[in-house]
Amino acid sequence: MAGPKLLAICLIRPKFRASLNTGVFDMSQHPSLKKSGSVGAKRSVMKRFERIKALKERGEWKDGQSAIGLPKTKPDA
Repeated sequence: MAGPKLLAICLIRPKFRASLNTGVFDMSQHPSLKKSGSVGAKRSVMKRFERIKALKERGEWKDGQSAIGLPKTKPDA
């Protein structure tokens, strides 16, 4: 049995009422959040551990150096 709050939502939003019957909630998604056509594109941003690894490989990392405030690091091509 549905509570009074749920009934109020169903009166205001008819689409919500339909979703209760089907169990499917339809929500729109902003176009900028949808997946693009290029699957598996290379990221241009590196995570902190990836930047430290790249700096170690290039010999630019010193032991005991702070991991905060790292220099910009471009990914290898």
